[in-house]
Amino acid sequence: MRRLRQFFGSMAGRLFVILLLGMGGSAIVVAALANASRQQEFERQQLVRAADRLQGFVQLLDSNPEIRERLLAASTGVRRAPEQVRVVRQDQALMALLAQRSGPLATARVEVASFGTCLAELRDLLPDNDRPRPPRMHPRGGHSGEPGPPRCRVISVDLSDGTQMRLTMESTPVLRDRLTASDPAYIVLLVLALAGLAYGVARMASAPLRGLAAAATGLGRDLDRTPMAETGPSEVRHAAQAFNAMQQQLKHHLAQRTQMLAAITHDLQTPLTRLRLRLENVDDEGLRTRLIADLAAMQALIREGLDLARSEHGSEKPVPLELDSLLESLVEDAVEAGADVTFEGGCGQVLALRPMAMRRLFSNLIDNALKYGGSARVQARFEQGRVSVHVRDAGPGIPESAMDSVFDPFVRLEDSRSRDTGGAGLGLAIAKALADRDGAQLSLHNHPEGGLEAVVRWA
Repeated sequence: MRRLRQFFGSMAGRLFVILLLGMGGSAIVVAALANASRQQEFERQQLVRAADRLQGFVQLLDSNPEIRERLLAASTGVRRAPEQVRVVRQDQALMALLAQRSGPLATARVEVASFGTCLAELRDLLPDNDRPRPPRMHPRGGHSGEPGPPRCRVISVDLSDGTQMRLTMESTPVLRDRLTASDPAYIVLLVLALAGLAYGVARMASAPLRGLAAAATGLGRDLDRTPMAETGPSEVRHAAQAFNAMQQQLKHHLAQRTQMLAAITHDLQTPLTRLRLRLENVDDEGLRTRLIADLAAMQALIREGLDLARSEHGSEKPVPLELDSLLESLVEDAVEAGADVTFEGGCGQVLALRPMAMRRLFSNLIDNALKYGGSARVQARFEQGRVSVHVRDAGPGIPESAMDSVFDPFVRLEDSRSRDTGGAGLGLAIAKALADRDGAQLSLHNHPEGGLEAVVRWA
């Protein structure tokens, strides 16, 4: 059910519904109109046959006055009208058709009467084994149509010898086809056919949007990704061209920023070195120590700012990397340096990652745990098809309201962290930038058993 809601909430789902309803409604209307046109043509043919039948019988009466009564007595479909006739209306359609013919019928008057007018006398209704019965009409091919009501027409005609005659002619019930658009089988087949067509068209129409969304997602992780293919309809080509142009502008902008920071860092090295040498000549030892510490903090800030810029725009390519081996090597290096770091378990997975970026990412998280918690517990997990790395410290944690702000550059929560630690507040910002570039999510939360836990999770 959730997947259906997601589908109908997407552009493809909405196009699917619009196309299905639009084409389905159009097909039903067209089927109804075609059925009405066919029924109208069928009724016109019935009128032509009735006119031919009436013309042949009247011509026979007109040319044979001596046997006129016997002809009337022998006829079953056309007979003399009774004296009492209840007329309903004039049959203008049949009169117009007869007016185009020659003979007495050209001026005949045709009226539609109640069907009781055309009923035979009682003796004619009695069974007669010798009298041939008209064949019973059955629907052809088992058709489920219903017979239309029979009609009785009263024809007033003047014969060539001046005889005025009033005849009745009955029309046998006509089997009328049921409306095709209301046939359940027709509706099911129509819906299935239109659903397949609408789904294919919707997927085809939304494919460029899905491609653009995938390209935008990939661009957020890697500015050096392959540009979009500029193919397809003109609108899609223009969108791809605009996207590729934006990608080039972003690459150029970040390259300029990184180059600028690198140039600043390089140009500051010389005056900072001279300043360090001059500070060594300060006689006051306490003042000299404080000034040298401030100078070292300034140099560290410059280096970390450059590292942050490089973390967002790097040229390193992903390679198959055994995550457990990387984490074990980082833990061993920290232990050799005298830090309280423990590797509690691996995941046994190989991922396509950037080795140097991942080393810097987990080094920052381990250093952060050591600075503010005094120890670090590292563990890699593989759960429900997802790989995650957990780095937990034994510190006081941070307020829940600050979980997102600590990823901003130059943010340090001194009210909940040690005041004796250094740093410029760029470690987590660099770590998050590195995780984002490799398609991972970096999050923080206070562990139930105490301490802050950083989690890097891949989808």
